[in-house]
Amino acid sequence: MFGESFVSNIISVIAGLSLLIWGADRFVHGAASTARNFGVAPLLIGLTVVAFATSAPEILVSIVAALQGEPTLAFGNAIGSNIVNIGLVLGLTATIRPIPLESATLRREMPALLAVTLLTVSLFLDSYLSRVDGLVMLTGLVIVMIWLARLGIRSSDNDTLKTDFEAEIPDNVSMKAALIWLAVGLVALLIGAEWLVDGSIGIAKKLGVSEIVIGITLVAFGTSVPELAVSLVSALKGEYGLAIGNIVGSNIFNLLAVIGIAAAIQPAALAPSVLSLHIFVMVAFTLVLFAMTYDYDGKAQLSRLEGVALMIAYVSYSGYVVAQNI
Repeated sequence: MFGESFVSNIISVIAGLSLLIWGADRFVHGAASTARNFGVAPLLIGLTVVAFATSAPEILVSIVAALQGEPTLAFGNAIGSNIVNIGLVLGLTATIRPIPLESATLRREMPALLAVTLLTVSLFLDSYLSRVDGLVMLTGLVIVMIWLARLGIRSSDNDTLKTDFEAEIPDNVSMKAALIWLAVGLVALLIGAEWLVDGSIGIAKKLGVSEIVIGITLVAFGTSVPELAVSLVSALKGEYGLAIGNIVGSNIFNLLAVIGIAAAIQPAALAPSVLSLHIFVMVAFTLVLFAMTYDYDGKAQLSRLEGVALMIAYVSYSGYVVAQNI
C-alpha cells in the first residue's frame, strides 16, 4: 500500500531507536563514570550528569530535527516524552511495585518540575516559539543545573536517593574506559537520532499527519524506553528514589533542553492542537503526579491503584491522538 520507501522509513526508525537506546545506556555509563573518577559525589552526579544524560536521546533528536528544519518534531518529542514518562513509565512501575517517596531531595525536585512546566506553558501561549523563548529556556536550564548542584551538596547523608545513586553509579571504571564509552555513546546517539528523525519525517508524510503528532506518539515512546528500563529495574531492586527521581529529572531536562535547543536553532509556530490538547495533557499529568506524591500524612507514595490510573489515562490519550490523526 505504501511502497518500499515506507518500509525503509520504518526500518530507519527501528534502527534509530535501537541505536538511541544502546547509545543512551553507554553515554550515561561513561558520563557518570567520568564524573565519579573526578571525585564528584554520587548524588550530585545523579541529580545533574545522569539526569541530563538520560535525556540525551531527546536532546540529540531535538538538535537533528531543528537542523533539518523540523523543530515541531522536537517540540512534540519533549511534550510526548513527559507524558510517556509519567503516564506509562511511572504508571507501569507503580502498578508492578508501589513507589514510596522517602527522599527529601526528591520532594524538593517536584515543585521545580511543576515550575518548569508552567514556564513552558507561558512561552507556548502565543502559539509561537521564538529564538528568545529558546534562550529563556536554556537560561532556565543553567539555573536549574546550579540549583540541583547545590541541592545535591546540601542533601543529608541518610537521604535514600543518595544511597540509591551510590549503589548504581559505577566506581571501578578507569578514566580511559569511561571516556571511550562516553564518546561511543555520543556517536551512537548522533547516528540513531539522524535515522530516527529521517524515518519519522518520512512516515509522517506518507500517513499525512504532522511531525508534531509523530513526535508526541512514536518518537516520544521510543526515546522514553531508557527511562522505562531504569525505573522498572530500580523499583524491582528497591531503589525507589532512583525509580521516580529518574523521571522527574528527565522531564525537567526534556522541557528546558529539548525545546530550548530546538527553538534557539529554528523558531517555529505551533499547531493549534498543541495548546488545545497536548500541552494541557502534559500539565495535567504533571499536576496529578504532584498531587499523588504530595506528603499529606507522612506517607507519600505512588500506590498501585494510582499507577493503574496513570496507565489508563495514558492509553486513553494515546488512543485518542492516533484515532484523530490516522
